[in-house]
Amino acid sequence: MRLILLFSIFVVLGLAFESAGARIVSVRSLIPNLIIIFAVDLGLRHHGVLPAILAFAMGYATDALAGSHPGLNAFMMTMVFLVSYEVSTRLMVANAGVGATLVFFSVMVTSLGTIAIANGFGALSSTGPMLPGLTLQAFITAIIAPFVFAMLAATKRLTGMTEASSRERTVRDR
Repeated sequence: MRLILLFSIFVVLGLAFESAGARIVSVRSLIPNLIIIFAVDLGLRHHGVLPAILAFAMGYATDALAGSHPGLNAFMMTMVFLVSYEVSTRLMVANAGVGATLVFFSVMVTSLGTIAIANGFGALSSTGPMLPGLTLQAFITAIIAPFVFAMLAATKRLTGMTEASSRERTVRDR
């Protein structure tokens, strides 16, 4: 229950920041994608059905506010969660560097995937002019990801939740 409440608060704040930021900053590429950071954190540190449902709900909340195709962001956030989960089960340690790398590639793949699914895969051939902006947004999001991970970890500790993934606890306890 604490996990649901914690991520609900962070997602609402993240969506508010992204929505307000889009009105304040004229260059959309300068606004980080916080929802992807939250989905990566869920995948790296929380395993089970509830985190997967939370990732889907985060994407669906994004769809409700800004999605032109209902369910597309929900699908993408679920995929980000699943990839992050898979990476965390394969690596011995899922630290902030691994998370930031996952965030960078997730922003790139979700942006291009959204374009491909929404407009057809033929639309990917005309994404050349958009790539610098997408790369900039992915880079900015990856830079702030360790700080957001630290904020999430501190909040989890304050609420009495475990901050390490089950795999990290297993390795640490040996």
